[in-house]
Amino acid sequence: MNSANKIFFLFLIFSLSLFSFNLAAEDFEYRHVEGMRYRILSIVDQSVMINGTLSHTSQILNRIAVEVTGVNDGKGEHNATYQTSERVVFDSQQEGAQTAASVFQWETEYDSVFERDRLGYITIRPNFFMPMVRNVPVFTGRSLRPGDTWNTEAHEVHDFRDAFGIQEPYRIPFRAFYQYLGEREWKGTMYPAFSVTYNVETRPAAAVGRVHPVRISSTYNMTIYWDRENGLEKAYTGTSRITFEMSDGRILQFNGRSEAELIEAEIMNRPQLAAEIAEEITRLAITDVSVREVEEGVSISLDDIRFHPDSARMLPGEQQKLDRIAEILMRYPDRDIMVSGHTALAGTPAGRMSLSQARANAVAEYLLSRNVRAADRIVTRGFGAERPVADNRTEEGMRRNRRVEITILEN
Repeated sequence: MNSANKIFFLFLIFSLSLFSFNLAAEDFEYRHVEGMRYRILSIVDQSVMINGTLSHTSQILNRIAVEVTGVNDGKGEHNATYQTSERVVFDSQQEGAQTAASVFQWETEYDSVFERDRLGYITIRPNFFMPMVRNVPVFTGRSLRPGDTWNTEAHEVHDFRDAFGIQEPYRIPFRAFYQYLGEREWKGTMYPAFSVTYNVETRPAAAVGRVHPVRISSTYNMTIYWDRENGLEKAYTGTSRITFEMSDGRILQFNGRSEAELIEAEIMNRPQLAAEIAEEITRLAITDVSVREVEEGVSISLDDIRFHPDSARMLPGEQQKLDRIAEILMRYPDRDIMVSGHTALAGTPAGRMSLSQARANAVAEYLLSRNVRAADRIVTRGFGAERPVADNRTEEGMRRNRRVEITILEN
């Protein structure tokens, strides 16, 4: 090969390699579509240590329902509801340190409205508590190749109202560090993936008259899987460690392992679903059961499910009624359900709330035993006497208010 040909050959190889290198680069950004609805389900396995000794372990189930209500100049306006439920798996204070619960009990619920731009930056009013982690992930606006790194400012927001008496959303800034990992597998499909790590440290102001954290520190490591087609996250996995150094000398440590997945949500045809269920109730000859559309979806009300007095033990024959309800619920396997307990206006508010929660748990446990849903597809909630459907001044009204409702959820 003469010198001219050799130079041309080397130039060709260089050009081809440069082309291949550029081909590996990819642009990432959020693509917001008005009317898109989806939900995010995440489970956190958490252990809680107090002064180095295990206190309890639990699972936290987060359900996030999101709708993109508008798009303007690439920014998507999001309406979101965040629901958190928890079940205690191990409690050192329990006799024999056995499992304390096997169903998820409703804990908190937040509504939020925010905008997110193409790169992932969030604009939100300061009074909203959710989303907790903001501006993660965000992108650079430049093409990325596997191995590329970048870092950005972000922050967390915590609800410390009940725990520490801090009434406003508590903001903790941090710097997030990213690396583009290339293609990674999530449940049998390959997705672009990014690692994200960050550390948090803050010293909150003293809360007058009560125990409070004097130092909060945490470390997070996560992998985010990106959905190219829809332009948003598909899933993430991660680990976290959060430490609270308290003013009374205690050290509380929360160690977590989390997994989350985004699922596109089909719009529920509530009138049709309610009519179908009502028809099935009639066909199966189930008595004292009614169906109605509610804000959360479609609710089946067991208006006269009977328990032993002041107890969550069902009377004989009630399980047969639940078997027929289970047959209906299994016709809609893609929808999660909420089981809520309600009481008449008798006893103390605390007693009513405790009893309604226990009865909701009892019904949910039975549905679990019938394989109606997996444990992470059912959440329970006790309302006490907060939502009466009849007059508590009459015996008939009190009977109707002592009920359990099973709601097929929109998201």
